[in-house]
Amino acid sequence: MNAAAPALAPIFFAKVLEEIDLAERLLTRVPEEKLDWRPALPAGARTPRSIGELLGHLLECLAGFCAVLYALDPGRFGRLQELRSLPVNHRCGVAEAQERFRRYRAEIEAGSAALDDRDLARMVPTLFTPEGEPALTLLLGNLEHLVNHKLELFFYLKLAGLGLSSRDLYRFRGE
Repeated sequence: MNAAAPALAPIFFAKVLEEIDLAERLLTRVPEEKLDWRPALPAGARTPRSIGELLGHLLECLAGFCAVLYALDPGRFGRLQELRSLPVNHRCGVAEAQERFRRYRAEIEAGSAALDDRDLARMVPTLFTPEGEPALTLLLGNLEHLVNHKLELFFYLKLAGLGLSSRDLYRFRGE
């Protein structure tokens, strides 16, 4: 007799929420006086964003999860529509980023609790694929986006002289 497979949606969203928590923990390490700091790159390279601009971009990463939830079921997740009016990709201070992280996290947590594995397999139309892509594919893309920019913030803070370690980037299991 085979045991039923565990539901994957809660496992997936637990990881999403963990990555949000880790990124939020990095926010606590950002000194206000470093918001305009940006890494120096070789001449001719594209000007990198400042730490403050990166904080605003991290908000876009979180808004992406909410956009997928809304697209899955506007009736069930209509409250997420109001988040679309909030600015992203702007120079953002630490307090604003922390407040918005909490707000996005709460909505993602509530929305994910209402999903099951069938929802992850549902096709969601996008601007680039009007026929749709599986919600899980879109959510994985958003997770990748968040993780990449969390790592970018980690390296910016290290390059700016803050003493960070792997413990600021990852959650170590079993400790």
